[in-house]
Amino acid sequence: MSGFTILGLRVVRAAVRYGSFSTAAENLGYTQSAVSRQIALMEKAAGVALFDRQARGVQPTEAGRIVAQHAETVLNELNTTEQSLRELGSPSSRRLRVGAYSTAMAALVPVAIAEYATREPSTRIKLREGLSAALLASVVSGRLDMAIVTEPQREPAGIDLTPLLEDELYLAMPVNHRLAGRRSVTGEELRGERWISGAANPADGLLGIWNQSTEQLNIDFIVRDWVSKIGLVMAGLGLAVVPGLMVPSLPEGVAVAQIGETSAKRVTLAATPATAEGEERCREFLITLRESAIEVGLGAARRLRNTRYSRRM
Repeated sequence: MSGFTILGLRVVRAAVRYGSFSTAAENLGYTQSAVSRQIALMEKAAGVALFDRQARGVQPTEAGRIVAQHAETVLNELNTTEQSLRELGSPSSRRLRVGAYSTAMAALVPVAIAEYATREPSTRIKLREGLSAALLASVVSGRLDMAIVTEPQREPAGIDLTPLLEDELYLAMPVNHRLAGRRSVTGEELRGERWISGAANPADGLLGIWNQSTEQLNIDFIVRDWVSKIGLVMAGLGLAVVPGLMVPSLPEGVAVAQIGETSAKRVTLAATPATAEGEERCREFLITLRESAIEVGLGAARRLRNTRYSRRM
């Protein structure tokens, strides 16, 4: 499989994205014959067909989907490398590469970046979203200077973990739900409810953090995207567990209540290379993150107070 090329990966990615060799050629600025030739070379390198040719366009085979998926990763890493090399030649511009898991991107990280930009306008922050395990690996490998992550089961070697906040978990529900307007609810009060979760197994998501019961939960919808989850909640199709980081950004059509269980908390940490303890810009951004964590936590509390007040009205 030594015949794989960067150009070939770009062509395969475009063909999968557009479902057409001619449209891929148009968007890449190549002729259709050049695209067809690259596809043929990639299929020769793979040893299998990457596309099913149909009357109206093409569809990737299973092998084609695998190549396209890895092409996305390789090409993204290549773009990052090229950008890093360009910035290397610009001594007047400082760079801080930060990664964060999706929930932290909702409020904590944007608030911190906005504040940091006023303090350090010459430092450019490059942001990357991902799963905590992958972000930790990127810090270890040197692809990230810092990552905002959830607490890992085991602390990776070569990384310093700094606690940012102990994030309380909240119940998100439609405003006409029987528990709407309550400041806090217990697990016992939630028996028999329908749930919207990011995983089929409750232990793999936020439900598993606080739910210690052996009772089978009624998970009606499995959705990873937070926008989709909240849309289902607003439609009255179930309840969802949300971290406090997200509460200030929830729409008005969603009521929230604290989950009155001692285990209903999730720790958020900042991960930095152990060798970067004295790195000035990492240290300064870490201070900004801590300050922002306090502000975001106060935002969740304000949202809860406003919910109670509106119910009294």
